[in-house]
Amino acid sequence: MMYLPWALLSLPSPPSPTLFEVGPLVLSYHGLFIALGIIAGTWITQQLLVARGYDGALAVEALFIVVPAGIVGARLYHVVIEYDRYAARPASILSIWDGGLAIYGAMAGGFVGLLIFCYLRGVRPLAFADAVVPGLALGQAIGRWGNYFNQELFGRPSDLPWAIRIVPQNRPVEYADAISFHPTFAYEALWDFVLFLTLLWVARRFRRGHKEGDILLLYVCLYSVGRFLVETLRVDRAFMIGETIPGNLLVSGVLAVGAGLGLYLGYRGLHRGKAR
Repeated sequence: MMYLPWALLSLPSPPSPTLFEVGPLVLSYHGLFIALGIIAGTWITQQLLVARGYDGALAVEALFIVVPAGIVGARLYHVVIEYDRYAARPASILSIWDGGLAIYGAMAGGFVGLLIFCYLRGVRPLAFADAVVPGLALGQAIGRWGNYFNQELFGRPSDLPWAIRIVPQNRPVEYADAISFHPTFAYEALWDFVLFLTLLWVARRFRRGHKEGDILLLYVCLYSVGRFLVETLRVDRAFMIGETIPGNLLVSGVLAVGAGLGLYLGYRGLHRGKAR
């Protein structure tokens, strides 16, 4: 097949998704990278909060509300888009250890948690969100590498030198004869890291030139653009709206356009106000 010669140049399959296992205690690479992402993102948030005149400790305190809310949102979103699957097995709804956390659900749930935290602590939520999203983008960039060790979230077959080799049992049935695939998790991780640098630069360079919530809108817009592009390469099953519209593409597209329009209208109104 056309994939075989090029597979020798592709990235190797990871040896195991498990870092170590001692009795009932199991640490997966996926969990490790998510933890590292949370740590790195929290540290960045602390620095940005201090720069804005807030107590940096708020970043750690927020984790106890925002992270659980994000997990709940991620699971609810997944269950809704996979309703038929969980309607047949309702007992599995709570089995998050078997997978099934959706990023957009995590973002929505995390934002609700952020609103609750800000209300309890008397912090302006949009200002707080602006300090959170650069670190969030960095955390996502780090966390995505857990998908490499799980051999998941890869794309269509590819003969590019940076394609990833996938073992037969993890290949989609329709691509059983392919060996290497687009590492879409790595594409998204790279996009998230560039997004992190962009948000950090904008937050510092235009600190006095943007409104509260602008960094949040910029994050939603740019992240969704990258996610839309990555989704076009994915081969794993995605939920459909009707029979022809991929749900992930629609959600990404709507969020990208909606957030971009929000930024545009906000600045248009701001400039009109100054002109008067």
